[in-house]
Amino acid sequence: MTDTDDLKALLADFPPEQPQRITKQRAVEASLAAFEAANEEKSANFQEIVTHARPTHRQSGQNSLWRWIMTLELFSMRNLMMGTASFAALIVAIGVFQAYDPDTFGDFESETVGLTPVLDEELTVERRSKELLPSRQEVLGGAGQPRVTASAPTDNTDAALVLPAPLAELEQNPLIAPAMPPLADGVAVQGFALAPKEADRGIATQKRFDRARAGLATGCTAGTAACQPGGGAAPLVAPTPDRIQKSEASQSLAADSVIVQPQEQGRDRFEDTEPNQIKVTAEEPVSTFSIDVDTASYAFMRGALMNGVLPPKDAVRIEELINYFPYDYAPPTAGEASFASHVTVMPTPWNDDTKLLHIGIKGYEIPQAEKPRSNLVFLLDTSGSMNQPNKLPLLKNAFRMLVQSLEPEDTVSIVTYAGSAGTVLKPTEVSDQSAILAALDRLHAGGSTAGGEGIRQAYRLAEQSFDAEGVNRVILATDGDFNVGITDPEQLQDFVERKRDSGVFLSVLGFGRGNYNDQLMQVLAQNGNGVAAYIDTLSEARKVLVEEAGSTLFPIAKDVKIQIEFNPATISEYRLIGYETRLLNREDFNNDRVDAGEIGSGHTVTALYEIAPVGSDGARVDPLRYQSQASADGPVNEFAFLKMRYKAPDGDTSKLIERSITGSDEVVPDAEARFAAAVAAFGQLLKGGRYTGDFSYADVIELANGAKGSDAFGYRAEFVTLVRLAETAAALPAQRQ
Repeated sequence: MTDTDDLKALLADFPPEQPQRITKQRAVEASLAAFEAANEEKSANFQEIVTHARPTHRQSGQNSLWRWIMTLELFSMRNLMMGTASFAALIVAIGVFQAYDPDTFGDFESETVGLTPVLDEELTVERRSKELLPSRQEVLGGAGQPRVTASAPTDNTDAALVLPAPLAELEQNPLIAPAMPPLADGVAVQGFALAPKEADRGIATQKRFDRARAGLATGCTAGTAACQPGGGAAPLVAPTPDRIQKSEASQSLAADSVIVQPQEQGRDRFEDTEPNQIKVTAEEPVSTFSIDVDTASYAFMRGALMNGVLPPKDAVRIEELINYFPYDYAPPTAGEASFASHVTVMPTPWNDDTKLLHIGIKGYEIPQAEKPRSNLVFLLDTSGSMNQPNKLPLLKNAFRMLVQSLEPEDTVSIVTYAGSAGTVLKPTEVSDQSAILAALDRLHAGGSTAGGEGIRQAYRLAEQSFDAEGVNRVILATDGDFNVGITDPEQLQDFVERKRDSGVFLSVLGFGRGNYNDQLMQVLAQNGNGVAAYIDTLSEARKVLVEEAGSTLFPIAKDVKIQIEFNPATISEYRLIGYETRLLNREDFNNDRVDAGEIGSGHTVTALYEIAPVGSDGARVDPLRYQSQASADGPVNEFAFLKMRYKAPDGDTSKLIERSITGSDEVVPDAEARFAAAVAAFGQLLKGGRYTGDFSYADVIELANGAKGSDAFGYRAEFVTLVRLAETAAALPAQRQ
């Protein structure tokens, strides 16, 4: 064996050593240095060309033109050569980078975060490279499959969206995100999951939020086709905003800058009520209730259906669904009371053996020239729970519209509460509109919710600027999450009841989902001589605060009560549809100390009873064996007797309106009565349909379509759309206490 053979055998036992990590790193550095040097040389050559070839005025025109052409050729050739060299150096650098072991850049990868599906022009290229590019460990799940992590953000962190796109697509163009349709609030994300951001990323801009939240509908399971954009799987539910606590110092950011975070379901609070039961006329002939003009339930129901889920049954108050719509009832004539009543007896759409008693009330409309001045105090919730795009930013836009609709001599004050209450704007005339709008623009969210303290301060401010000849009202806008100061609903109710005697009324506007305290909002509005509305869109804000401003701000009657005595000779049973939270005792009707509902300028109120005539098959309760039939004696041409009581807005003594309901009221129903019946049927179906038999959503649609009327604002057409959504909507999981 020769020395050469011995050397070969020795080398066979020791395979060639792989390039060291430091060697590869130096190769990359050398390639990048060559690239930079080529760029510098190209720049220097360009300067040299321009310096030596610049024509002067001393040269002739022909020589100047020829020198300039030659200069361009020389520059083009040199620039092409330098560009080719630079590109070659870059290719070498990329090749070395691809040959790297992935662990080489471990430190760099540890600093990257989940890919946010946003191209924000406000980000620099350097920030994009760090914020938008995921690490290989994040993207690769097993054999090159996309891996999705779903971890809840811990305290003091925000939620980032991680794009589970294939690695090949990311390597081809990692800055491209899929096109995405809008995402409704409360809907889980499709093809994306939640991962924690680093703590110092702060709060995203409003524009970035709008683009990041678009197009995500349901969650996905790791390693499945559902993880691709457009796939579907079980929804991923994110933590609520109140779990992401921020220090008071960090809350100085503008309100329009919001945290990118989905909302938690199941924490909205509603009063637990049961539908009204059937009453036997011979045993309980009198029904008494307070009128209700609130509309919060309808707007909340709409938001749930737009998110693809049915609203909780307790969130559905049928009277608020019915009274959401304006009805074309005839107004009172000159010399009549503050409002006129309209009665229709009609067939029941869902039961051929019963009838519907439809009662409509139309309030007197104050002429524009006679409307009193307004002394308004905006009591605005700016706590941390309001840091959502459908809360404080929407609130600010809603109140901007209200301010712009007021008269120059009206007065506006602003009180906010977050941890503690404070006056943001002292009483200011609307003629100085810029000051009011500037105060709204400065609002930002942060801290706990000292709602009780805010109410105290708002009433105090309203009383200081009280206008004896005008309307004095506090408008509370909140998600209802009171957790500092007066938090007990009964204590708040007592406080508001005492304050309404001073002539300052309280209206309540609710915002947001996932943490909405509807029960508290109802308590405050009903006892503050005001209305409760839920604002889910700017369109709804315009409806409540601009289009219906007269009925919202200017009351024409307060403590309006209705009492109906049914005739047992003609009506065997009756059932009031809705108004479960507004029922009164029989003796409350004549007691002027008992509070009831308010009617605003031009407002309409509608109530429906389902009644079973004597001798019909509509009676559901068997007669008693030993009950005397003497109570059945009465006028055979009367169905019932209607009585209404009301007070003037500044009065203490009620006035009485009476009328009998007879066979002459049994007429062919007009479009207003038929549409109200369609809404009543829909509300009953949403609450379980205990008394609607086989009446379906399709039947509701048919009935409503035939009673749309003029529908100037499209509210009735929207209702039909919501009924269609309810046919396919999923039920929400049970609420967590």
